[in-house]
Amino acid sequence: MKKLFIVLAVLSSLCGVAQAQEKVPVLSTQELASDCKLPASPESRSFCVGYTTAIYDTYLATRHPKRAKPFICVKQPAPKRDVVIADFVQFAQANTMLSDKPAAGVFLGFLAERFPCAK
Repeated sequence: MKKLFIVLAVLSSLCGVAQAQEKVPVLSTQELASDCKLPASPESRSFCVGYTTAIYDTYLATRHPKRAKPFICVKQPAPKRDVVIADFVQFAQANTMLSDKPAAGVFLGFLAERFPCAK
């Protein structure tokens, strides 16, 4: 019984090491811009809208107003979603040095540039 426990412990630790070394693929800016480019298939359009909305919603939900000043301030009435997404695609195409960077961070940077907060 003791030997079985030791064998299971060793196997589980080896599985943990293998999982820790596994590289998790992250969506690149180029991939997101490609999915967001018009005309898009219904699947690409849905993915683009869902992904970009999730990035912004996560920013809103995780920013603590007392500890972290906002850096994205969308004035109301907000522009149409399609306009903002088209602007992001142009931004990504104009900044090719960012194309292999993670899409979420680049999209947040784009939003900060497009919708800066008053100083």
